[in-house]
Amino acid sequence: MPRLIYIETSIPSFYFDTRAAVELRAGRNWTRRWWDEPADDDQRVTSAVVLEELERAPEAKRTQCLGLISPLPLLPYTAEVAEIVATYHRNKVMPAEASADADHLALATFHKCDILGTWNCHHIANANKFSHIRRINALLGYATPQLVTPLELLDDETD
Repeated sequence: MPRLIYIETSIPSFYFDTRAAVELRAGRNWTRRWWDEPADDDQRVTSAVVLEELERAPEAKRTQCLGLISPLPLLPYTAEVAEIVATYHRNKVMPAEASADADHLALATFHKCDILGTWNCHHIANANKFSHIRRINALLGYATPQLVTPLELLDDETD
């Protein structure tokens, strides 16, 4: 079944990560494997919020990251998305200083994405926050996308 996957800023950033720490290299490798071998029926999307965040990256990384996601359709940031973000802030789903994280979650939620792909395990793919996120989205009348890392999306068959 086709899945609509919202690509958050940390995905292209990890794809081109050059840090030497073992866990960061692993994240980069998992990201590349997942990105380079997409499921045939998955549709990846992103948003202008991601583009704006990537515009602040150093030149070489900015160019690479923007090039990676340039083929992806952009989800529109609507008044409804802004209202969801405001609700997240009022209900302490996301702190005000994590406004872009709230934007990503609201965009993926409003546009009915099946998955929000991220390496942001502090504010987004955080099991301790998921029930709160799901409860607020349910009160707003929305389903919550799966909030997962590329590692969780790898299609590794175990026999």
